[in-house]
Amino acid sequence: MNVFAEVEGKVLDALAGLQKAGALPEGLDFSAVAVEQPRDPSHGDLACNAAMVLAKAAKAKPRDIADKLAAALTADTDVASAEVAGPGFLNLRLHPQFWHGVVKAIIGQGARFGASNVGQGAKTNVEYVSANPTGPMHVGHCRGAVFGDALANLLAFAGYDVTREYYINDAGGQVDVLARSVFLRYREALGEEIGEIPAGLYPGEYLKPVGAALAKEHGSSLINMPEERWLPLVRTFAIEQIMPMIKDDLAALNIKHDIFFSEASLTKGSEDKVQAAVAELRKKGLIYEGRLEKPKGHDDEEWEDREQTLFRSTAFGDEADRALMKADGTYTYFAGDVAYHYDKLTRGFRHLINVFGADHIGYIPRMLATVAAFADGTVERDAKGKLKHWHTTGGTADLDIKVVNLVKLFKNGEPYKMSKRAGTFVTLRDVVDEVGRDPVRFMMLYRKELEQLDFDFAKVTEQSKDNPVFYVQYAHARAASVLRNAREAFPDLVFADGGTVVANLDLLTDAGELDLIRKAAFYPSLIAGAAKAHEPHRVAFYLYDLASAFHGHWTRGNDLPQLRVIQAGDRALTAARCALVASLQHVLSSGLSVLGVGAPEAMR
Repeated sequence: MNVFAEVEGKVLDALAGLQKAGALPEGLDFSAVAVEQPRDPSHGDLACNAAMVLAKAAKAKPRDIADKLAAALTADTDVASAEVAGPGFLNLRLHPQFWHGVVKAIIGQGARFGASNVGQGAKTNVEYVSANPTGPMHVGHCRGAVFGDALANLLAFAGYDVTREYYINDAGGQVDVLARSVFLRYREALGEEIGEIPAGLYPGEYLKPVGAALAKEHGSSLINMPEERWLPLVRTFAIEQIMPMIKDDLAALNIKHDIFFSEASLTKGSEDKVQAAVAELRKKGLIYEGRLEKPKGHDDEEWEDREQTLFRSTAFGDEADRALMKADGTYTYFAGDVAYHYDKLTRGFRHLINVFGADHIGYIPRMLATVAAFADGTVERDAKGKLKHWHTTGGTADLDIKVVNLVKLFKNGEPYKMSKRAGTFVTLRDVVDEVGRDPVRFMMLYRKELEQLDFDFAKVTEQSKDNPVFYVQYAHARAASVLRNAREAFPDLVFADGGTVVANLDLLTDAGELDLIRKAAFYPSLIAGAAKAHEPHRVAFYLYDLASAFHGHWTRGNDLPQLRVIQAGDRALTAARCALVASLQHVLSSGLSVLGVGAPEAMR
């Protein structure tokens, strides 16, 4: 039950009735008519812009249209009042019985309340984390991992067909560095004194067991091999050893991908996917042989002015065309990304979402240009030449790039230096082991992804209103406790049976109770809007507001005993209020599930 959609349907029916009666002309476009929450709750439950958006086409004053629409809507049994405000906005108040119907809908739908078909089953690929397979996940990966996973949950709940994907960068120079680092640990495992780790290699202790495993499998047979023979062997072995380590780290956050796509696979086997992607761009007239200007700030001694195979990315808003081949005839790193995104499109994905770290912002224009080129879409820039959005528009598919900002670690407000078990960085597992999965996930989502996040170990574990994850989980646990206590007070208490409310909800008349229902009723619209905008943080914000309202109403009951859920002498009122509490519990549980956070029945 989406309150906005339901009331919007009533508005559209009323407008159609006015047309039939001759009060409005035929042929009006109602697509811009919207029902939303008023900025000031005192103005009503909902606000409608119909009169404002239809006035010009109807050749009428907005207030005149609003007056007619208000009169038509007040005839609806669910509408208590319709008041015209300002130049023609319409403020609506709904009867309590309408809100009681929301409680019935929530309990009837249970865990599916809020789910929708907004996505209409569109094939959607969410690529997130995609860290180089060179070691354990570090805290810098943590935020992007949680964001991408929660976004995938959100989209699936809103009716998209979601695939969660991890792109394994196993074909670049960093993997050769990994292989050489592992080979050094291999020699160490065989008893050689290796001394200090040379600059440019990975120093982490986590490579010792990888080197030992390599020694166990191959003995000393690799020692006298030339590098060109042992390097590819060790590279493959190292990745096979480290990817399970990465998957275990992600599992600590309850993150599981559907697909792990190997970059190396793009040029292996019978089909060269890079070549296929370049051929597709060539068909579109977007590949040419040419010369690029020297990049600003580039060292003159290193610059090589030569003819190259170029992608005409400037045709799609990029600041420069991009090279696809190196001087030695091999593909550029960018060429691999071009092929990878072409492969996503050939797999039938309609919506592509990439989660980038803040250090990859400079890479965004060329990736947008790539997908826009393949999908015949566009990338808009403003009058000053800056990208308007980090997503493509139009065409057969679209790409949205979400950038997550840095995470800074604090404890009691002071910068926190954790032990660096990986040798050079704080691992994701360090953070999860310190505070637990739920605080990490919730707090990584309790800021917009582009805002810098200060993660305070003390605050995320304290039991107070200032700790959002505790406050929301406590609201769910409090609801569970209330229902347990109610059944102890009335052992035969039944407020719902098989998803059907059997309590008399007309007894819910207190303003605070109705306000709680209103807040719960907006959850489906919140989910739909957050999914369309690709913004899971909206769910975290909403849950905190709902929890705060519930806790606030509970506190009122401490001062006014007649507002308490359990009324010793009134079984019927207790049942009605239990139905309300159960509906809130459903919504809290659903929202926490979208975020990938637990919904405890009790707090320790």
